[in-house]
Amino acid sequence: MTLVAGVDSSTQACKVVVRDAATGALVREGRARHPEGTEVDPAHWWSALQEALAAAGGLDDVAAVSVGAQQHGMVCLDQAGNVVRPALLWNDTRSARAADDLVGELGEGEKGARAWAEAVGTVPVAAFTVTKLRWLADNEPEAAKTTAAVALPHDWLTWGLRGYGPGRASPGDGGDAVDALAQLVTDRGDASGTGYWSPATGRYRLDLLERGLGHPALVPTVLGPAEVAGRTATGTLVGPGTGDNAAAALGVGAGPGDVVVSIGTSGTVFAVASRPTADPTGTVAGFADATGLFLPLVCTLNAARVLDAACALLRVSHAELSELAMQAPPGAGGLVLVPYLEGERTPNRPEATGAVHGLRLGTATPAHLARAAVEGLLCGLADGLDALVAQGVEVSRVILIGGGSRSEALRRLAPAVLGHPVFVPPESEYVADGAARQAAWLLKGGERPPQWEAAGGARYDAEPTPGVRERYAEVRELTARRPPA
Repeated sequence: MTLVAGVDSSTQACKVVVRDAATGALVREGRARHPEGTEVDPAHWWSALQEALAAAGGLDDVAAVSVGAQQHGMVCLDQAGNVVRPALLWNDTRSARAADDLVGELGEGEKGARAWAEAVGTVPVAAFTVTKLRWLADNEPEAAKTTAAVALPHDWLTWGLRGYGPGRASPGDGGDAVDALAQLVTDRGDASGTGYWSPATGRYRLDLLERGLGHPALVPTVLGPAEVAGRTATGTLVGPGTGDNAAAALGVGAGPGDVVVSIGTSGTVFAVASRPTADPTGTVAGFADATGLFLPLVCTLNAARVLDAACALLRVSHAELSELAMQAPPGAGGLVLVPYLEGERTPNRPEATGAVHGLRLGTATPAHLARAAVEGLLCGLADGLDALVAQGVEVSRVILIGGGSRSEALRRLAPAVLGHPVFVPPESEYVADGAARQAAWLLKGGERPPQWEAAGGARYDAEPTPGVRERYAEVRELTARRPPA
């Protein structure tokens, strides 16, 4: 049996799966925690990767490995290949003003947004790497000046597996360090989330990177979907890796007509498409996928942790929250929860807070609040689905994945709110699975990744519930109003 490994270095943890390259059957797995926060020393990711790999039995008998990881995170390296400062993660919103500044510099109002969309398929928001570089240049100019290369989390971990950066035997210096920086690689999927690489042209816009950082910097070479990046010290092939959403699409086997809704730390709604998108409103990010196609995507900052917060507020377990939610009527009797608990990315309201509206004596019950939390989370994702459709994405079914999909109430209410049948595949680490499938592709070769048949799963159908989304939209717009200073 030939084995491959896939890594998911997410916001919260590092997960490793080892699978049969031919069938995709799970052989073993491992996991390690990441520290909390929106600013993290990448060294923690490297130590967690070592811990998770050890728990999964190591790589000695593994033929190939690939890394999927959280998108957008800013990893700045100096000329010696050392990390300049802790990485700013995708969910760090301190660069919201920097995003506005960057958009405005290419034109006033809609003109600037359209210019960015045409240039790189996306309009900068606080999540994107280019905005974090501008924040760095504005707020930590010495760190910005020291930055010789900019990488993403998966780029940096892939570099380490190949014996550079965190994986090097001793610190580099001089020409050796410069040569090591030149060995940084990435893929189309993750590069498309930086704000300075275009899926439509397949090229970097280094002028936009320089606009963010204030000076030129080295960027990783963009490899093809099944191009070998290198080898580990023990000879295991290392794939190009990709961002977490592109890896999840590959892991779940999404095809034409499938829209993936992933409910994890963030909520994402995305589809594999044959052509690039460029949404000047900035709602749909025009990313690339991990197979050579495209991945139009909408992301919300608030997803599974909305359920966590509701559980904490009501002092119940997740199972109990589901039971409570199903006891309340559709629409929670008019009670609406807008779940902007950490600000929001879609719509772009980084300073927004959550809101509960429609509280009456009859709706002041745990069941009504539980249902409002589940429906509010789903309504935010349904807005994202509408935005994809407006960009020409066809929807035949919705594939629901991520930790939040374990909620029975969420599964049952999803088709009514999203307006489409929902398929929930067997529980798995789909980002790591996608990375493992990419690793198997390295061995197989060819134009398309290997087909791994997955058995099981459940389909959920329900008629749309009248008024739920309309009522949510009314309350959502209240959050656009800034409170008085």
